[in-house]
Amino acid sequence: MPVDVRLPTVLRQYAGGQSTVKANGTTVREVLDDLVLQFPQLQGQVVTEEGALHKFVNVYVDDDDIRYLDKLDTLLSGAETISILPAVAGG
Repeated sequence: MPVDVRLPTVLRQYAGGQSTVKANGTTVREVLDDLVLQFPQLQGQVVTEEGALHKFVNVYVDDDDIRYLDKLDTLLSGAETISILPAVAGG
């Protein structure tokens, strides 16, 4: 099932400049895998080669951070929007 995936400015260059794309999957992992199939240059930008979420990226399903849900195994109904945001550090 397709869901909307919002991309941050820094990743749009790898997706033809698009700010929102459609990707298929029933979990966040499947959606991100489909995203990489569509836009191979995103490989390694969101998920590491080991399959873990990149430490400099936050992923939200609607307004919920997946780190507090089931991480990449968070189930989707198809009505959600996934937002990928660069992690911000500061002090």
